[in-house]
Amino acid sequence: MALDSTTCYRALLARDARFDGRFFVAVRSTGIFCRPICPARTPKRENIEFYACAAAAAQAGFRACKRCRPETSPGTPAWLGSSALVSRALRLIRAGALDDDGGVEPLAARLGVGARQLRRLFDQHLGASPAAVAGAQRLQSARALIDQTDLAMADIAAAAGYRSIRQFNHAVKDAFGAAPRALRGARGAESVTGLTLRLPYRPPLDWPALLAFLAARATPGVEVVADGTYRRTVHLGDRVVAIEVAVLADRPALVLRLPPCSAATLVDAAERARRVFDLGADPLQIAAQLRGDTRLRSLLRRHAGLRVPGAWDPFEIAVRAVVGQQVTVRGATTLMGRLVARCGAPAALGGGLTHAFPTPAALAQADLTGIGMPTARRAALQGLAGAVAGGALRLDAARGLDDAVARLRALPGIGEWTAQYIAMRGLGEPDAFPHGDLGLRVALGNGAGPVSAARLAAAAEAWRPWRAYAALLLWQAHR
Repeated sequence: MALDSTTCYRALLARDARFDGRFFVAVRSTGIFCRPICPARTPKRENIEFYACAAAAAQAGFRACKRCRPETSPGTPAWLGSSALVSRALRLIRAGALDDDGGVEPLAARLGVGARQLRRLFDQHLGASPAAVAGAQRLQSARALIDQTDLAMADIAAAAGYRSIRQFNHAVKDAFGAAPRALRGARGAESVTGLTLRLPYRPPLDWPALLAFLAARATPGVEVVADGTYRRTVHLGDRVVAIEVAVLADRPALVLRLPPCSAATLVDAAERARRVFDLGADPLQIAAQLRGDTRLRSLLRRHAGLRVPGAWDPFEIAVRAVVGQQVTVRGATTLMGRLVARCGAPAALGGGLTHAFPTPAALAQADLTGIGMPTARRAALQGLAGAVAGGALRLDAARGLDDAVARLRALPGIGEWTAQYIAMRGLGEPDAFPHGDLGLRVALGNGAGPVSAARLAAAAEAWRPWRAYAALLLWQAHR
């Protein structure tokens, strides 16, 4: 949303939860910045400044409120798509692109722009520099680990991306007005059986639809969806373990449960879980764009808060997309189970979790005869695995959707549908759209038979930059 001061102040007066995370309120007289839902007494209008993201308020010299905890608010919509390049940069920053102190230049080069242009775009869209945003991200990760675990402070500092415990202590005290140990407070010891971490999101969230989508495509032996919970096998360091994710009933957050692990592993697992469940999305912003199309309006009402299911590892989605070429969802799931049984590392973790997903190297070298796939598709699958294993293909969209699709299509056996599906679910591209998909064409036909791919592509122009969400809605109609 544009930061209109009148609108922002009205939302602040109303403590309207729909604006939580959409802007932040900085009070000049106290030097504190808050969420618009903060229970503190409303400051006078003349003492307030509004910021699009927490990083911008912190960069301006304001300190986070201890009551409403701005660092725990859901992802700010200003970070989510006002500039596609900024959105891609933010995904890379969340993955630690600025944690090695290499400066902005390597990040800009990876995005295909100059460092000066990247700084200008961040200032234009966020009001904060890339370094300030990375600092806010480090603080957010550190505060979550301080609050929700009993991990050692040195481990938390390293996991959050700080180069030293001294830098960590200084940053935390400067941001929150207290040393890290003082923030933790009195609490019982962490369970020796595992760790838990809350993953906040912007409501609404259509959890049943999200789980139903994942359940239909759950890779046998690797993923299980049951009783409102998603479970899967993952690599934590050199171990294969089971993790699970469920929704919390009393707040807009998911809970991630996993075995004891290092702080760095926990931070990585939390970020991967956020991607699987698309927790960075702003459903209100997306719905505002899509409801202009009458064909989507009723679907938006039935599936408020629908997300695009992502990937724990983009390679898994890439494999799924190739395996799923010209077969049904059920057929692809069956083939994925055979593939995992043949190539995945055994991991008897109970409850149907029997294998880790195959690595690219293992899949590239495996004998896939007799698995039920045509020769050409087996060749395409192993060509993909070999390209990823050898480093010839990097599964990201740092330089945009078109570049990612072009790089994928350069591989033998990968066409437009496959590349768009990988970009949508594996790379987190919100505007990816497999316009040749039969299910989407049938859904748009609304009972009159499938429309042409060209007609679907033309209709989808009005859904930019959220075509991936429109695809999920249409798949719900066709289910």
